[in-house]
Amino acid sequence: MRLIRKSAVIFLGILFFAGCAELQQIAMGDRPLTNDEVIRGLTEALEVGAVRAADTASERGGFLDNPDLFIIFPPEARRVERTLRDIGMGALVDDFLQNLNRAAEDAASSAAPVFRSAISQMTIQDGFEILRGPEDAATEYLRRTTSDELRALFAPVISQALEDELATRYWSDITETYNQIPFVQPVDTDLTSYTTTRALDGLFTLLAEEERQIRRDPVKRTTDILRRVFGHPDAQHGS
Repeated sequence: MRLIRKSAVIFLGILFFAGCAELQQIAMGDRPLTNDEVIRGLTEALEVGAVRAADTASERGGFLDNPDLFIIFPPEARRVERTLRDIGMGALVDDFLQNLNRAAEDAASSAAPVFRSAISQMTIQDGFEILRGPEDAATEYLRRTTSDELRALFAPVISQALEDELATRYWSDITETYNQIPFVQPVDTDLTSYTTTRALDGLFTLLAEEERQIRRDPVKRTTDILRRVFGHPDAQHGS
C-alpha cells in the first residue's frame, strides 16, 4: 500500500512538473519577442539559408541541372538558337549553354561572405520588418543590400569562367554564324552582364526557397532560437 502511494506521488509530481513546463512554454510563446531574440533568430536563419543557397548554386550542376535556375539564351538571341538548331548546329548551341551555366556555378561560390557581411549589419528595425514581412522579406533585404557588391564580385569571375570554359568562343562562333545569314537582324549581346544577372537571379531564387521553408515548416527550425522567433505570433503577420 505504501509503495502504491509512493508511486502515485511520483506520478503526480511528474504530471505537475510536466504541466509547469507546458505552461512555461506557452508563456514563452506569448511573451513579446525581445530585440535580441529577433536579431539572433533572423541572423541564424539568414546565415543558414544564405550558406545553403550559395552552396547549392555553386555545386556542379547547381545551375545546369536545375530547371528553375538553368540559364537560357538571352531573350534577344532566342531566334539565334532556333535558327542554328534548324540548320543542324544544335551541338554548338548545347556546348555554349553548358558553359554558360558552369560560369554561373563558379561565381556563386563567392556569395556566402557577402551575405554574412550584410547580415551582420542588420538593424533592429530591419529585423522586425523582415519578421513581420512577406515570405521573401529576408531574401529581398539581402537582394537590396548585396546585389551591387555581388554583381561587382561575380562579373570578373564569370568573365574569366566564360573564357576558360570557351563560352565566349562559342558565343562568337554562334553570333558570327547567325549574323552571316541573309536578311537577319544582327545580334550583339554583352554575355558577361547577361550571365551575371541570371546568376544573381538564380542565387536569390534559392535563398527565397530556403526562407520559405524556415517560415512554413517547423521541422526546418532546428534550434531553440529559430523555434522561438519563427513560431511566435509576431512572425505570422507576413504572407
